Amino acid sequence: MRKNGILALFLALGLFSCKEDVPEPAAIKGLEYFPLTIGRFVEYEADSTVYTEVPKDTLNFKYRIKEKLVEEFIDNQGLKAYRLERYIKWFNPLVPYDSMNWQIKEAWLVKANNARVQVQENNNLYTKLIFPTLENASWDGNAYNSLGKSTYAYEYIDRAENINGLSLNRVLKVKQKTDTSNLIINQLEYEQFGADIGLVFRQYTNIESNNIVPNVPVKNRIEKGVTYTLRIIKYGTE
Repeated sequence: MRKNGILALFLALGLFSCKEDVPEPAAIKGLEYFPLTIGRFVEYEADSTVYTEVPKDTLNFKYRIKEKLVEEFIDNQGLKAYRLERYIKWFNPLVPYDSMNWQIKEAWLVKANNARVQVQENNNLYTKLIFPTLENASWDGNAYNSLGKSTYAYEYIDRAENINGLSLNRVLKVKQKTDTSNLIINQLEYEQFGADIGLVFRQYTNIESNNIVPNVPVKNRIEKGVTYTLRIIKYGTE
């Protein structure tokens, strides 16, 4: 009996050692493109132009945005979620940005797991990234909202780029709306994400013109629509 007991002990120790030797699962490729560290922030400069038909006008807006992850919590579905606060500074030619205080603009919800990253913007939940990140992989960015299907796809991943003066070693690009340009409309939407940073660039273009002029592109005869650009300035943790 004693020998059996000793044998059982050695077997147990052997099994325990085998479990300890099993390597951890490999990290899901792409999670680093949306780091979820509390206190992580990114600051952006934003430029937006709104073209109105009635009255016919062109409105230009310049401002800075700061996005910061401030809290981790469990949502009403029992899933881990994060609070992303967004702050704003409106451009004033008489006052430098560094002399202004950040004003809270809104709070967005972020959900992330080994399959996807979702961000709730203005009460609409968008699927921003899917994992693993593979070139040309596509998905429905509106699958979890009621806006209708919108095919997102990775145009490229892990590319070195210079964005707004910052040299970034690894950037991926998500096509949200392929460049559509004809005699009446010009639409283009995409976002870029930097490894260990998050969103670094966003482009939104949706302009129209029913006044067709041969050989003159829509962008040179805009009647209505919006263009919006968001560019990273700096990032860090605080």
